Amino acid sequence: MTINIYNLSREELNSWVQSLDEPEYRSEQLWEGLYHQLWSSPDKFSNLPKLLREKLTSSFVTDTSIADELRSFSSVKPIDKLESRDHETIKTLFSLPDGRQVEAVLMRYEKRRTLCISTQAGCAMGCVFCATGQMGYKRNLTSGEIIEQILYYARQLAQQNEQVTNIVIMGMGEPFHNYDATMAAIERLNDPQGFNLGARRFTISTVGLVPGIRRFTKDHSQINLAISLHAADDTLRSQLLPINRKFPLDELFSACLEYVQVTHRRLSFEWALIEGVNDTPEQAELLIQRLKLFRIKGSVLCHLNVIPLNPTKKYEGQASTHQNALAFQKLLEQAGFPCTIRLRRGIEIQAGCGQLAGEFVK
Repeated sequence: MTINIYNLSREELNSWVQSLDEPEYRSEQLWEGLYHQLWSSPDKFSNLPKLLREKLTSSFVTDTSIADELRSFSSVKPIDKLESRDHETIKTLFSLPDGRQVEAVLMRYEKRRTLCISTQAGCAMGCVFCATGQMGYKRNLTSGEIIEQILYYARQLAQQNEQVTNIVIMGMGEPFHNYDATMAAIERLNDPQGFNLGARRFTISTVGLVPGIRRFTKDHSQINLAISLHAADDTLRSQLLPINRKFPLDELFSACLEYVQVTHRRLSFEWALIEGVNDTPEQAELLIQRLKLFRIKGSVLCHLNVIPLNPTKKYEGQASTHQNALAFQKLLEQAGFPCTIRLRRGIEIQAGCGQLAGEFVK
């Protein structure tokens, strides 16, 4: 029975090599080939003896009936793709081995090539304006399935002499609901002998799972943390994000404050601006009162990212106007809190999390 090679840690890959009585340096060659050279097929490993390539095929390639040069380690298969008119945003729909679907998005900026990737098929959080939340929870992804989304785009970028510069874990699913696999994937991609993407190039976005935030704090990670906030009072936030009923704002902000006090790192808050719902001066003032917690020793250890709502078919709310977004931003900045209006990307290709997968399922 074949397994996903991308599920293996460096130590596990080394153990597999040693079980074949191969010298230890073979595992280094394998690791570098997978994560630095981005080879996805045993046929690419010309630096390995033929017998070891055959073992790679029998152990890690699902379909061995096709020609050698077409055999792939990949278990996550692209089945659909949408590209924005300006070619700056590409969304890919992947099929998992069990037939579930997940999405990942490449966003091109002037100096950055950012990926937005998924950690779950579907999501259990049920946020009312999110297409993934509207799908419901299907299952967690393995660490290898998370990694494969990144390597897929990394190979495409390499063909254009480009590389992944940033990864935001804000796609389908709640990363802290799949904590172990998410952190294992990042650890593998952070390895200097492999993919070698620095920890500060990653951003994890959570809807507010307090136990996950506290665990993340104890890990003293250099990975960036973002909180999907979207409302500054419990009544509204519970309407938009049902998880708030379990972890209300006082508890959430207590965990966030502990994070900045322990790590001394700036925290980001995400805010999808919905016309007439959470883009009002009243919400801005409530938010300002909450953010005062993060004024520590003369520094403001938080930042607010606001973005007009990415519309979904099952939610009637509309994106805020640019005028309202500017007014919201001005109130925050006048109070001394940095606030950035983020550009919506890929609206015409439904780049919001879960939209393409939802259409495919239907």
